[in-house]
Amino acid sequence: MRLRPVGGLAILAVLVWRVGGDAFLTALGRIHLAPLALAAAIVALTTVLGAWRWVLVARALGTRLRLGDAVAECYRSQLLNVTLPGGVLGDVNRGVRHGNGTDDLARGLRGVVWERTAGQVVLVVVATGVLLVEPSRALLAPTVVGVALLAVASVGLLVVLFLLPTRSRRGEPTRLGRAARTALGDVRAGLHDRHTSAGVLVASLLVVAGHVGTFVLAARTAGVTAPTGRLVPLALVALVAMGLPLNVAGWGPREGVAAWSFGVAGLGAGAGVTTAVVYGVMTLVAVLPGLVLLVAPARWPWARWTSARRVAAAHEGGARG
Repeated sequence: MRLRPVGGLAILAVLVWRVGGDAFLTALGRIHLAPLALAAAIVALTTVLGAWRWVLVARALGTRLRLGDAVAECYRSQLLNVTLPGGVLGDVNRGVRHGNGTDDLARGLRGVVWERTAGQVVLVVVATGVLLVEPSRALLAPTVVGVALLAVASVGLLVVLFLLPTRSRRGEPTRLGRAARTALGDVRAGLHDRHTSAGVLVASLLVVAGHVGTFVLAARTAGVTAPTGRLVPLALVALVAMGLPLNVAGWGPREGVAAWSFGVAGLGAGAGVTTAVVYGVMTLVAVLPGLVLLVAPARWPWARWTSARRVAAAHEGGARG
C-alpha cells in the first residue's frame, strides 16, 4: 500500500528526465480563467451525474441517500481523491460517512464500491470499443491488449472466487463465502433491476463523455490543434490510466500514459504531458467546492442522516408503546 505513491513519483521523475520540466511549466502558463470556468461547469455536471448513480445504487441496496447530500459528498470525495495518494481515499471516506450515518457501515461501503465499479467498467468498455474502431488503432494496439488482459484477468478472478470453497471443514461459511453471498444478495436485492441498471449505464456514459470533453478542452488550452476525433481515443486511454491506484494526489499514471499515447499518435510526448497537467489543474480547481465541506462541521450531512434515523426510531418506538 505504501509503495503505490512511490510508483506515481517514479513516473513523474522519469517524465521530467525524458521530456524535461518545460512541459509542466508551459501547462501552467497556458491556463486562464475562461477554460477553467468551462471545465468547472463540466465537472459540476459530471459530479451531479456521479451522485445520481450513487443514489441509484444506494437505494437499490436499501439505504437512504438524497441527491443533494450525494452531490455534496461527491465534491468532498473528489477533492480528497485529487489531493491524497492513491486516488480512492475520498471514495472510501464517503462510503464510511454514509455507512455511519445510516448505521450500516458495510452497506455504505458496498454502495460506493458498486458505484465506482460500474463507472470503471463502462469506461473500459467504451475505451476498448473506440480504440478498436479508431482508424489509427494499430498505433494504440498495446492499450487494447492491456485492457483486454485486464478484462480477462478480472473474469478469471471471478471464476476462481466462485469455484473456491465457500465453507470451512466445520461447515461454517468462510470469509470468501460470506463475501460472495453478500455480492449475490446485493444483485438480487435490486442491482439487477432494469431501471436501476439503465440509470447507472446512462449516468456512467454521460460521466465518461464529460471527462473526455474536459480532456479535449485541456488539450486545446495546451495548444494541441489535432482534430477532436483524434484526441478522443487519447483521452480515453488517459482516463483508464487514472483509474490505477498508483498516483500521487492524482498525478503520475495520467501524465505517463498521456506522454506515451500522444507520442505514439505523432503529437509529441511533450504535448501529452502538457495536456495532462492542464487537465489535472482544471479538475483540481473544479472540485474546490469540496473544500467548503472539508472545513464545515464534520457531522454535515451525516447529522441529517442521523437525525432522520432518530426521528424514524422515535416514531417506531412510539407506535410500539
